[in-house]
Amino acid sequence: MPIAASQRLQALPPYIFAELHRRRRAAIDAGRDVIDFGVGDPDRPTHAFIIDRMTRAIRDPKNHLYALGGGTPAFRQQMAAFFADRYGVELDAARELLALVGTKEGIGHLPLAVVNPGQTVLVPSPGYPVYQAAAIFAGAKPYVLKLEPDRGWLPDLDAVSHDVTQNAALLFLNYPNNPTGAVATREFFERAVAFARERDLLVAHDAAYNELYLDDQPPPSILQVSGARDVAIEFHSASKTFNMTGWRVGFVAGNPDVIAALAAVKANFDSGVFGAVQEAAAEAFQGIDRPEVREIRSVYRSRAELLCQGLQKLGFQAQPPAATFYVWARVPPHVDSMSACNRLLDEADIVGVPGIAFGPTADDHVRFSLGVPAERIKLAVERMGAIQW
Repeated sequence: MPIAASQRLQALPPYIFAELHRRRRAAIDAGRDVIDFGVGDPDRPTHAFIIDRMTRAIRDPKNHLYALGGGTPAFRQQMAAFFADRYGVELDAARELLALVGTKEGIGHLPLAVVNPGQTVLVPSPGYPVYQAAAIFAGAKPYVLKLEPDRGWLPDLDAVSHDVTQNAALLFLNYPNNPTGAVATREFFERAVAFARERDLLVAHDAAYNELYLDDQPPPSILQVSGARDVAIEFHSASKTFNMTGWRVGFVAGNPDVIAALAAVKANFDSGVFGAVQEAAAEAFQGIDRPEVREIRSVYRSRAELLCQGLQKLGFQAQPPAATFYVWARVPPHVDSMSACNRLLDEADIVGVPGIAFGPTADDHVRFSLGVPAERIKLAVERMGAIQW
């Protein structure tokens, strides 16, 4: 007898990334030479100094036990030191920091900790699909905040009516932004904190790409704003900065009540981050200014310039991002994002992510990840040149 999926699962929009992976896998299995600009996965290995620390840590018997709690004291103290050095923000390592099994996990669990069924969660579009999925799983109602290029891909918070926010509990923000590459200013974060106070809601800022800035201007943290910890938390990740996507480790910082509530949810669902991985991540963030970490930003910058030059010649509108390792390209006229990506794969063996995957307002764009070497980018542009848009 077939068993139906739950109503909350059926309420989710299609997870286009899973379908992209299926089609990519089928093309590879058929022997085609696929150039994958899809999932945001670095093509470089994790830095050697991190692997060396992991090699030592994994042999320590204390790391073979459950890693219960919100992270080891050493991990949280190192994240607090990183915040003090990077942002000038002093955090209470015991109360204002929490280790995560990757920020995706923390974002996914957050609404279960702070949102009641039937409340509203404000989610950006285009935006990371997990924000909407997390809201739906918690029985909340997602409300789309449209991001526009003429506003620098920042939401117009003043345009959000009080009718919407009177039942809202949570606002998701993400800068540097996936997929657009936009960066927020400190002034914008000041407005976001004021908005949260005015409307009595929590701001959850996803800063997973804060260290992947490509224009030599480090992005700010929302927690630098005076009083932000009264109404905000911020997620940070080791994944993209240190080529550690598979290691699944990150942290969240900010309001201690929210940190405690999220920790309580996690205590029911996971047993913490593997202790050896915490040690390796602490080593990674301690080495944030090492040459090999800085060098990857210049690599992504040159790749972005190369890809954008090629896309512009082919009729796409694309500019190198200020941060992240994505190019957000507007497709040629009269082509929607899914059709564009289907043609890229079918006619050129190239995987891109359709903008519709990031929300209903983004169907005229395609996202290209920069986790592709320069030689393959040149080949991809050459192949795309044969497509008659």
